Amino acid sequence: MRLGTVIATLAIASGVATAAVAAEVAPGDVAFTDDGVAMSLTGTAGDPDEGAKVFKNKKLGNCLACHANTAMEKELFHGNVGPVLDGVAGRYSTEQLRAIVTNSKQMFTQDTVMPGFYSLEVGKDVTKDLVGKTILAAQQVEDVVAYLGTLKE
Repeated sequence: MRLGTVIATLAIASGVATAAVAAEVAPGDVAFTDDGVAMSLTGTAGDPDEGAKVFKNKKLGNCLACHANTAMEKELFHGNVGPVLDGVAGRYSTEQLRAIVTNSKQMFTQDTVMPGFYSLEVGKDVTKDLVGKTILAAQQVEDVVAYLGTLKE
């Protein structure tokens, strides 16, 4: 009986995982509109705590390399290439933030230095390890967007 319970639990967990993967939007299938990207890339809400980790992680988002952020003032380096992100949740909607993080070139200009984090068109001079890949996974984008949503005036 115990083995049957374990197998049933695994089957249910497997089905849930399959459903979550099936809901993920491929980088080339992200639907951009003038209002941003309306649909979640994963169907799963972003986690702002995980998004903060991605935001400051030098091997992932590394957003602090270009954007100052008072909420992370204890971190060592804040760049000044991009705008300060304090209050960004009041300047942009969730849909716009998702579009900017997914592929800023769709929201701004092709000349922006901000890479497309969930795009196969990452930017100029792409390192060999990113050719044909995204910088962030779809859920990491959702997490960063959730974190940015906490940055209010």
